[in-house]
Amino acid sequence: MSDEEIKNLGKTTAGILRHFPDKYGLDIDDRGWVSLEHYVKALRNRQKRFHWLRRYHVKALVSTDRKGRYQFEDGYIRATYGHSIEIDLDLPSEDIPDTLFVPTTEKEAELLLEGGIKPSDRTYVHLSGTYDSAVEAGSVRSDEPVILEVDAEQALENGVNIMQAGKQVYISKEIEPEYLTKHEKQPTEEEIEEITD
Repeated sequence: MSDEEIKNLGKTTAGILRHFPDKYGLDIDDRGWVSLEHYVKALRNRQKRFHWLRRYHVKALVSTDRKGRYQFEDGYIRATYGHSIEIDLDLPSEDIPDTLFVPTTEKEAELLLEGGIKPSDRTYVHLSGTYDSAVEAGSVRSDEPVILEVDAEQALENGVNIMQAGKQVYISKEIEPEYLTKHEKQPTEEEIEEITD
C-alpha cells in the first residue's frame, strides 16, 4: 500500500469502528468486535476507492499502527479507543503506570482540576502514558497545551478502572478531581516542535 492508501484506510477504519459501523451494515458486538471478512466486503462495496482491499491489507494496518489503535483476533477487528458508540471494552488493566497525563487547554485546565474529567463526545476519557505523548496529543488541539498529571496509582487503589487501549493510550470512564494536578513542567514551544516532528 502507498502512504496515501494507508492514511485513507486508517482514517476510514477508525471512523467505521469507532463511530458508524451501521452506515456500512456491520454488526459490532458489545465489545467492539467486527468480522474482518464482513468489514473488508462492506468497505469494498461501499467505497470504490478501496476496490483493491483484502484482509491482509487491514491486518498490515493493525500490526503497523504506531499508536496501537486496533486489535485483530480470531478473524475479528476492533478499535481500542476513541469510540462515540456505546461499547464495553475488555482491555488490559494490569501494569498501568503510576502516573498518567492529560493534555488540555489553559481555559479547560481549571475546570478539569475542579470537576474532574468526564467523556464528552466519546465513551471513555483518554489518558496518555507519557508526558511526551500527552504533549503530542495536546498539540493537535492547541498551540500551547497544558498538561495535567493523573495519580493513577491512587485512583487504581480506590477502585477506578483504567485500561491500556494503545501503546501510550489509557482509558477510563471518568477521573475525579482528587487524582488530578497541574504538571509542574509545561511544554515550551521548542519542546512541542521537537515532540511533534
